[in-house]
Amino acid sequence: MVEKKKSDIDLLKIYQRILELVKLQWPRLLVAMLCMMLVAFLTAATAYLVKPVLDEIFFKKDMRMLKLLPFAIIILYAVKGACYFGQNYLMNYVGHSIIMRLRDKLYVHIQMLPLSFFHKTKTGILMARIINDVNIVKGMVSNAITGVLKDSFTIIGLLFVIFYRDWKLALIAIAIFPLAVIPIVNFGRRLRRLSTRCQEAIADMSFLLHETFTSNRIVKAFGMESYENRRFFERTSRLFTNEMKAVGVRSISSPVMELLGGIGITLIIWYGGYKVVTGTSTPGTFFSFMAALIMLYEPVKKMSGLNNTIQEGLAAAVRIYDILDTASDIVEREDAIELKSNAHSVVFQNISFKYEDQMVLKNINLEVKKGEVLALVGMSGGGKTTLVNLIPRFYDVTEGSILMEGYDIRDVTIASLRSQIGIVTQDPILFNDTIRNNIAYGNTDAKESDIVAAAKAAYAYDFIQRFPEKFDTVAGERGIRLSGGEKQRVCIARALLKNAPILILDEATSSLDSESELAVQRALENLMKGRTTFVIAHRLSTVRHANRIIVIVDGKIVEEGKHEELLALEGEYHKLHDLQFEDNNRQVASGQ
Repeated sequence: MVEKKKSDIDLLKIYQRILELVKLQWPRLLVAMLCMMLVAFLTAATAYLVKPVLDEIFFKKDMRMLKLLPFAIIILYAVKGACYFGQNYLMNYVGHSIIMRLRDKLYVHIQMLPLSFFHKTKTGILMARIINDVNIVKGMVSNAITGVLKDSFTIIGLLFVIFYRDWKLALIAIAIFPLAVIPIVNFGRRLRRLSTRCQEAIADMSFLLHETFTSNRIVKAFGMESYENRRFFERTSRLFTNEMKAVGVRSISSPVMELLGGIGITLIIWYGGYKVVTGTSTPGTFFSFMAALIMLYEPVKKMSGLNNTIQEGLAAAVRIYDILDTASDIVEREDAIELKSNAHSVVFQNISFKYEDQMVLKNINLEVKKGEVLALVGMSGGGKTTLVNLIPRFYDVTEGSILMEGYDIRDVTIASLRSQIGIVTQDPILFNDTIRNNIAYGNTDAKESDIVAAAKAAYAYDFIQRFPEKFDTVAGERGIRLSGGEKQRVCIARALLKNAPILILDEATSSLDSESELAVQRALENLMKGRTTFVIAHRLSTVRHANRIIVIVDGKIVEEGKHEELLALEGEYHKLHDLQFEDNNRQVASGQ
């Protein structure tokens, strides 16, 4: 019982939040509602005119009414059509603008969430939230809310007509409607549950599509097409099963309403016909009543379908607001200061970091001076990348603090902090855009001459010039049209153009062949000049000339010094050096 009450409260909050979005469009909404009221009034007037048409024209044969009434009906339908267009266009405008706002808000919020959120949440699920779930909410806002308002006005107008014509018949007619509420409510609840399952299945399918399409080379290389086909078929089958259950619920609601409506009309025909036969009512009154009742039945029946649409929309809205209510772990303080662009020292004071339940870094104390090149080495999983990810606040420290120019980085604005940091990663990330725009990413106001200079300094200019479109060449998705070394040099050019005083190089050459590595290494040397640089490297040969090297094992700094000093210690660094020396000898012996 407690869970049910909590669920009802949550849904009430969702209603309120959606209505807050609706209220932002109140001028158009007001005009649309006026149009709806006119449509409802004119619909009721159509039923009202049945009596004078039958009694005055067909029974009394009044020529004056024969001339007036058809003309009045034409005007009525013309005005009704204009009002219908107005309310339909305006409500769709309201619905689409609300959904655009909601979609934009969702995207902005997701962009603001920390890396830990993206590590825990599948990309396909986020895509499904923005595309599919928001689309379902659009159906609820554009169609369901419009329908509820329009049909409510129509029902009120037609109720007035049937009570005006014969209040006793009206009481018999509406006595049947409360019976329809019970199945409508039950169907709506079941449909909301099924809609949630369908949306979860679509999100799961979106994740699989994203995963297999972006990893298509591996799928083909290992001959796993049939396996991936089966995985996809399982998901489409699960979606199909849930969708058919939802179709069943939607389909059964209409026959139930038809049956209840049939029972009501049968009682009306019997009692109304009896009154006409006994002379206590006229045929015109009866048929006017029946016309209004039949017109009334249609919007009432639609309400059942609209309830289904609303329930589906609520299920989608719950999932959307679940993301919007996810708070970021990385919070900017209200009184945060702007960090000035300058050469910076970086000080780690008693740093510890826990990811979920695992302690990744333990009591790190380290000072990196302005312009110093610090290399971080150690076996995979030791915590090297985690340590440098704390500098731009991709994560926040669990204990201790990181200082830049004496300021705790949690006391400065996130934008000013990250503007001081350039990053080149092992996996070069390019966008499906021109090479020019990829280099200028993060500095969109850069001059053409600056972009060219950055490309030259990154040793990327020559290969760019070989493309027919040169800097206008589209890199393709994730830079597929470029080689590994070419992609990495474009990324270095991007970091050069940003001109940040702090540089993080995370395994920037580890995935390259020897020839590409030499070109990239020259580009990196240009990039590192005058910058405080953190170099994470697997190949010790690439860090021999660093000002200082630290060895991280199991989240702790176990050794620190220059290359020769660390070798002389014959500790962890010496072990890493020997392992790589043996690997190199084996490769030479095997002819690689």
